[in-house]
Amino acid sequence: MPVRPSLVRERAAWAHELLLVGVDEAGRGPLAGPVVAAAVVFPPDCRAVRGLRDSKVLPPRVRRVLAERVRARALCFAVGAASRDEIDRLNIRIATALAMHRALVRLLRRPPLAGRAHRILIDGLPLPEVGFPHDALVDGDALCHSIAAAAVIAKTVRDRLMERLGVRHPGYGWQTNMGYGTPEHHDGLREHGPTRHHRRSFAPVAQISLF
Repeated sequence: MPVRPSLVRERAAWAHELLLVGVDEAGRGPLAGPVVAAAVVFPPDCRAVRGLRDSKVLPPRVRRVLAERVRARALCFAVGAASRDEIDRLNIRIATALAMHRALVRLLRRPPLAGRAHRILIDGLPLPEVGFPHDALVDGDALCHSIAAAAVIAKTVRDRLMERLGVRHPGYGWQTNMGYGTPEHHDGLREHGPTRHHRRSFAPVAQISLF
């Protein structure tokens, strides 16, 4: 049975009159497209979103339903992204931090969160380049309710974008693989070459680009 992300960390923050900001990303590993991050805050003493899990274990249809539940239940949320060009120029780690920074700027500098005491918790390891004081939690999307919610939002936003790009760039299977390096995607690269949305700094794309 998969672990259910809990509200334990949120309740600890609420007990100290803090709001917990959960942050996660989607799209570090694909060969194409942006990396997208989301930041989610739930109101104090809210109930858990029924069915919320680590986004990686959820079927797409369930993920979309849960994203709507998160949007309805959250006090506020925001999304940020870093482009393919930024990924190639900065590297994927720094670009991920940039996407998280952009989501947090949108979240923290406008009502209802502007000026309110909060704690930021990101999935994985600390990323100083995020630009805001934060804590980090390995496997946070499986353990923390707010991080799991952020992961679902980020994943559904990025999936919709890749589905639209897949219509404009057929032959790579982006509507189903979302830019990840599946056999269909590798076949498309060999047959059609890279698009402007491919990450040229990633080895499978760089190798194709040499020919």
